[in-house]
Amino acid sequence: MPNSTNTAAITAYWDTAASRFDEEPDHGLRAPETRDAWADLLGSWLPAGPLDVLDVGCGTGSLSLLAAEAGHRVTGVDLSPQMVGHARAKLAAAGLTGRFLVGDAAAVPTGDQRFDVLLSRHLVWTLASPGAALGDWIGRLRPGGTLVLVEGRWRESGASAAPYVPGAETLPWAGGVGADELAAAVRPLVTALRVEPLGDNAALWGRAVTDERYAVIATV
Repeated sequence: MPNSTNTAAITAYWDTAASRFDEEPDHGLRAPETRDAWADLLGSWLPAGPLDVLDVGCGTGSLSLLAAEAGHRVTGVDLSPQMVGHARAKLAAAGLTGRFLVGDAAAVPTGDQRFDVLLSRHLVWTLASPGAALGDWIGRLRPGGTLVLVEGRWRESGASAAPYVPGAETLPWAGGVGADELAAAVRPLVTALRVEPLGDNAALWGRAVTDERYAVIATV
C-alpha cells in the first residue's frame, strides 16, 4: 500500500467487513445457482487434480471451499484475521481440510512452497505494486502451473459500502483494472494466457451487472 495508508487500517477495514461479507451473493455463494456457477467455472479453469491450490486474498473462503470440495489441497491467505477465521470455520463445517494463514498478499507467508494453481479474486485493485505482486505470485507456481485472476472495473460495486481506507484512491488500480491492462501486465510473465468475460453471466453475481468483469487464466 502507499504511505498514505497503513496495514492496521486495511486490516481493520476487512475485519469489520468480515461478519457481513458473505451477504453479497458472489461472496457467500449461498444461492445454489450462484454456487453452482462458480463451481463450474473453477472446474473449467483448474486442471485435473488433486492439486496444490493457493487462494490469495481468500476472504471467507468460499472459493477455497469449492476447490477443496473438488478434491484439491487448499492454502488460503488473507490479511484479515477475521476473514481467515470465517474461512477456517467454513471448511470445518463442511468436513473438509484446508490451511489458512494470516498474511499480506504482496508477501505471501508460504516460504519456498510451490503450487499448481494460484487463484485470486477481486484483489489486485488493493495492491500498491501490482506488477511486483504478480511476478511474485507467478514465481510461486510450479512449471506448467495455472494462474487464475478474477477481476473487473468496479463501477457498480462499493456504491453502498463503507469507503475504503484513506489514501486508497492513489493505488495504481483503484476501482479495479480492465481486462486489457491486466492481461498486458501478465502476458510477459507466462507462456499462455486467455481472457474469459464473466459480466454477462448473472448467475455468478446473483444479479445482472453492467460493469466489466472477467477472468485472466494463464499458464506459466
